[in-house]
Amino acid sequence: MHCLWCDEEQVPEVVWTTVLAPRKEKVVCEACASQFSVLQGSQCPRCARPMEKAEICSDCIRWQEQSAALKRNVSVYEYNNWMKDVIAKWKYRGDYVLVGLFKDQIVSSFTHAFPSKEAFLVPIPLSEERLAERGFNQALAIAECLDLPIEQALSRINSEKQSKKTRADRMRSTNPFQVILPIKQPVILVDDIYTTGRTLQFAAEALVREGCPRVEAFTLVRG
Repeated sequence: MHCLWCDEEQVPEVVWTTVLAPRKEKVVCEACASQFSVLQGSQCPRCARPMEKAEICSDCIRWQEQSAALKRNVSVYEYNNWMKDVIAKWKYRGDYVLVGLFKDQIVSSFTHAFPSKEAFLVPIPLSEERLAERGFNQALAIAECLDLPIEQALSRINSEKQSKKTRADRMRSTNPFQVILPIKQPVILVDDIYTTGRTLQFAAEALVREGCPRVEAFTLVRG
């Protein structure tokens, strides 16, 4: 088995326990796995921003004044330089299989944060143009790692690239989402990166307007 990231061959150690009960093959070597920084320690309870104390951050205080649609976000990893490179190759160069690098940690972090099985997963959609460019929706790829029903309940009205916008531009944006399948049960939005939270707030507002009782979010990375 070769590491999905560096392609280094992994030679498993053979001991009696692995003969009697074969271990699950690892898709990432230990050296590469050590570069991923799982979010730990004190965080804002609403957006997962690392904090000195576990208290609501200034951004979320402002969000509460504007909209209460999104209740909280849970993220898996910090957005360090290693993760930037991984995301760039996975997301922008269409290397779908790299989702395997994160799958086990996605499942572990999600199960800890969302023990209930009553919610629907709603991946943040791409525009048709972006989907054609990338070949897959990274948010859907994350959702497919999890054992909950997935509903593609949203469509994107415009195709502007969020990665090309400044923070101020994102905050001034108009809602790019419309609901194509109203959901009357709790929803967990799924996306790759939480930056300002604007995208997820817009998606939550659209769902709540159509009768969704509660919206939370799960993201791979906290930017």
